[in-house]
Amino acid sequence: MDHIFPEVHLGGIRFDLAAIFMIVITSIIVFVLAKVSVRGASVTNPTKMQNFLEWVIEFVQNIIGTTMDLKKGRPYLTLGIAMIMYLFVANLLGLPFGIVTHAHEGATFLGMTLDLGDEAEAHISWWKSPTADVAVSGALMAIVIVLTHIEGLRRNRKHYLKHYFEPYAAFFPLNVIKEIAKPLSLSLRLYGNIFAGEVMISVIMGMGWFGIPALIVWQGFSVFVGAIQSFVFVMLTMVYMSQAIVHEEH
Repeated sequence: MDHIFPEVHLGGIRFDLAAIFMIVITSIIVFVLAKVSVRGASVTNPTKMQNFLEWVIEFVQNIIGTTMDLKKGRPYLTLGIAMIMYLFVANLLGLPFGIVTHAHEGATFLGMTLDLGDEAEAHISWWKSPTADVAVSGALMAIVIVLTHIEGLRRNRKHYLKHYFEPYAAFFPLNVIKEIAKPLSLSLRLYGNIFAGEVMISVIMGMGWFGIPALIVWQGFSVFVGAIQSFVFVMLTMVYMSQAIVHEEH
């Protein structure tokens, strides 16, 4: 019997309860990490968590510094810090364990009927990395793209609008397609890597005791992939922001 994620339909809209649950968990973890990192902050005797936060800040500053002048990019430092911490936690949440329950047709959760599709009964998976859901990755992408266009219009309107017609006006349709393709690649890259990693974990777990060594190795590799994808997402975010607010010649 395959595992499915708990879904309900409200007003004709499909809601993935596992994704919503994991988004909340990720947000709480990131908030607690940030709160603990600044608690008891000291210039002369910094705590380990304070050192960790300072390392994250410096790391994000370096990312911004490679894409644009740091003075122009400083307003996006908080965005970069929040994004890289959130993505790193979100990418790794599906690795340690899973929560699976058994449900029959007509089963409810908080008064809402779960959608089991055509199955009379199914195993419901409640724990996964939020970014293993294409809707979550797409929402993160949408936030980035909307902010990019807003900042381009706000801080660099003339050249931002001009670049759609470069090098010639006839290139306008191609430039629009390029702007649409960038967010799609940004979200699908993140979703594809994290989802594929969790699928592999499920396959390895199906091997029983023989899969334990492979599972340990794969989870270690998945931590690396999750960290790299967090870095790539933030890097490309700053690249797109730089192209919108800084570049005058294309």
